Amino acid sequence: MSNAPAYFLEQPALVKGLVAEQRDALIISMRKTSERTWSIVSRYGDQIWWLSGFTTNVRKSDTRLDFDRVAPEFLGIAKETTYRYMRRGREGGKRPKSSSITNHFKGVVEFCRYLSNLGISRLSDATTLVCSSYAQTLTQRIGAAKSSLRPSTVSKRLESIEALHELSLHTDDPMPSHPWPDSSASHISGYNKSRRSGDRTTPLIPHEQFAQLFQAAWTLVQNADHLLALRDVLAEIERAAYGLSRPTVNARKTKSLEGLGWNQGIKALQVEITRLRTACYIIIASLSGCRVHELAFLRTGCCYSTESADGDRYWWMRSRSSKTDEGHTEWMIPESAVTAIKIMERWSAPLHVELNEEIDRLRREGAAVDAIADAEEHMNALFVGQDGGRRFVVRTVATQHWNTVLEEFANQHGIKVRPRTHQFRRTFANYAARSQFGDLRYLKRHFKHWSMDMTLGYALNEDQEMALYLEIQDELDDLKEYVVADWLSPVARLAGGYGVNLANWRSREENIVMFKNHGAMVRSIAQSTAIRSNGHAWCTADSHDCAGNDIDPLRCGDGCSNAVVGAEHIAMYNSLYCDLERLRSCDDIGPGGTARVERDLKRCRGLLTQLGHDPLKVTQ
Repeated sequence: MSNAPAYFLEQPALVKGLVAEQRDALIISMRKTSERTWSIVSRYGDQIWWLSGFTTNVRKSDTRLDFDRVAPEFLGIAKETTYRYMRRGREGGKRPKSSSITNHFKGVVEFCRYLSNLGISRLSDATTLVCSSYAQTLTQRIGAAKSSLRPSTVSKRLESIEALHELSLHTDDPMPSHPWPDSSASHISGYNKSRRSGDRTTPLIPHEQFAQLFQAAWTLVQNADHLLALRDVLAEIERAAYGLSRPTVNARKTKSLEGLGWNQGIKALQVEITRLRTACYIIIASLSGCRVHELAFLRTGCCYSTESADGDRYWWMRSRSSKTDEGHTEWMIPESAVTAIKIMERWSAPLHVELNEEIDRLRREGAAVDAIADAEEHMNALFVGQDGGRRFVVRTVATQHWNTVLEEFANQHGIKVRPRTHQFRRTFANYAARSQFGDLRYLKRHFKHWSMDMTLGYALNEDQEMALYLEIQDELDDLKEYVVADWLSPVARLAGGYGVNLANWRSREENIVMFKNHGAMVRSIAQSTAIRSNGHAWCTADSHDCAGNDIDPLRCGDGCSNAVVGAEHIAMYNSLYCDLERLRSCDDIGPGGTARVERDLKRCRGLLTQLGHDPLKVTQ
């Protein structure tokens, strides 16, 4: 809110020393409409502080600090420390975002309730022993059967207490000492340990289920024109039937739908159209790598294309990102995602009309500026819906609702997975990495825009979200480590020139002791080796011009110094050996063809033998 009025920005960061009237008049939050009119939303004396600055996918109820939840004896100190936190943040840090303020407040509420239950009514009585006891009650819930907490959640709650101690030093009721002088929130919660061990808090959507989920969504997207045409017919009937009774209007709608081949009724059509919105979300989230709030910021006209000097067309999607203060950002997307965006532009058009009517009505009625500003935040958003609790109110779909409808979508298609919005980004990064890795299992047509070099892709548009590239690189690093770990297994049989040399190398004790442990050895080799799959081997060549990747694939198994062939390739070489045996019996391939077949049979036989497979049994 750096562009807020001067009288708001120049308020004191401390309330200590102010009389009650001055203190309670302090402005907590302000809002500005599209007409650039500022209005005060909350003041210090209010029991509920409404915050601004949230992304549009956050529920209205999650944008407030409700001080009625604070134990009465701690109400004053909770307000005083929270106000300073909002104005200044912590020592050496930046002013916090609204989401950080709400998380801090939740932690303070829980701690004050704990103190109150112990009969403690002042922060100055919250000794190190009391704080350590509170920390223990939280850590005991990590992994518990009931009311379980994750290490990251416990860490955030304990960080709130550390902040409370720091902020209370500027009040008349300071905490006597740091809550845990010789430790930290992340150490006590085990959060640092879980991060170092490589445990990711965001799980991948399993590959098989992701493919099913995507296919179900794409099937629905391909039927979008028909569904939206039926919706438009119903809308036209509604407009033409003004003044008629509801049964009469519904009868006309049902008859028209049946005439157009839809026999499942009006409600079923409405359900299917709502599911279409979910399907479009799945497609765009799967193919862009956007976070849920970035998809919430998508607006009509958000995609465009560019053409390279070679005539290649690239599609881009504009939005905003608040995760790392990137602001307006763009993402490269395939045409499949463009299709879903165009559908959502048509899907959301009637709701945009309703939203504009609501804004016009609020202005006519002289509504509060913050009410108008709240509605204006959602203008032209693609992923909107009618607020279930407020009639004729259109807002951007909230994250919690997305998680509900995503799970419903999976259940309706018999897909045994519970997808969450935050999983799509990491799953996208994993698939993009597999595309780079040459190991793309599904959806190759949709992910082909990630087959290019990532540096080149970023050079095409400097407004792209760089963090996404870094996450893809993280996934690529994980995939490489998984492959190298398999190579270094003492029981893994390897073929190919690089594979044979690596198998000999790993058996020598003097090479093993060079590394701190097995994990360090795996990481070192993975980081220093170029690895990609060409379908019949792992290629470690630094460039893409190795003959085994193109015109002579069996060269990989015949001593190529760049190739590693493992157990995962046996089935492919089995099949190839059988095909060559059949080709051997042909009498129309000429001497050159016969010689090539004999050469390749020898190569294939030698490779399978190295991998512990008897090629003679293959043809029986």
